[in-house]
Amino acid sequence: LLNEKLYTETGKESFEYFKQNNDEFQDYHLGFRQQVSKWPMNPVNEIISDLQKLKGNVVIADLGCGDAKIAQVFPNKTVHSFDLVPLNEHVKACDISKIPLQNESVDVAVFCLSLMGTNLKDYLWEAFRILKVGGTLKIAEIESRIEDLQHLIKYLKFFGFALEKKNTKHKMFVFLDLRKEKKKCKYGKLPNITLRPCLYKKR
Repeated sequence: LLNEKLYTETGKESFEYFKQNNDEFQDYHLGFRQQVSKWPMNPVNEIISDLQKLKGNVVIADLGCGDAKIAQVFPNKTVHSFDLVPLNEHVKACDISKIPLQNESVDVAVFCLSLMGTNLKDYLWEAFRILKVGGTLKIAEIESRIEDLQHLIKYLKFFGFALEKKNTKHKMFVFLDLRKEKKKCKYGKLPNITLRPCLYKKR
C-alpha cells in the first residue's frame, strides 16, 4: 500500500518514487481525503483557526501540505507549501529533509499529519533551520501514533523547541505549539524520533 511506503521509507526515497509515479500520489490523496471525511474533524481546520489569529506579515511553511489548504485560505499571506508531488499550483515538490528555503526565513512551520517516513529527525531539523528564533512549530498528529506524548515533547526540546501549548481535547488528535528558543542546534547530538505508522485501508 502507498501509505505503508510513506511510513517505511525515507523522505528522499518517497520523493524519488513519486517523481516517476505522480498518479499514484494523487490516488493516495484521494483515499486520504475519503478517510478524513469520516473523521469528527479535519486537523488542518484547527491549525487554520489558530493562524487566523496572527497579525502582520507572517511567513508560513506548510510541510507536507497535501492540497495546500492553508495557502488557499490565506491568499494575502506568504505561505510556502511543500509536498512530494504538486497537487495544484500552490504546491512545490520537494523532499522535506531538503526544504528550498533560507535559514531563519519563516515565522510558522506546520506539520499537519505529515511526520511520515523513517527520517523524522531530518524533517524536524529542517523545520528548526528555516524557523526564525521565536518562531512557532505547529504539529498535528493522530493520537494513536504517539506512544508517549511527554517523551515526544522532551525529545523536541533537544531540537530547540519549547512547548507553548498542548491540545488533546479532540479524541483522535494531538496538537502541539512549540517555540524555537535558540539559534543553533547540533545535528549529531539530536535523538532519532519515531512515531507509529498509521495505515489506512486501500481504496
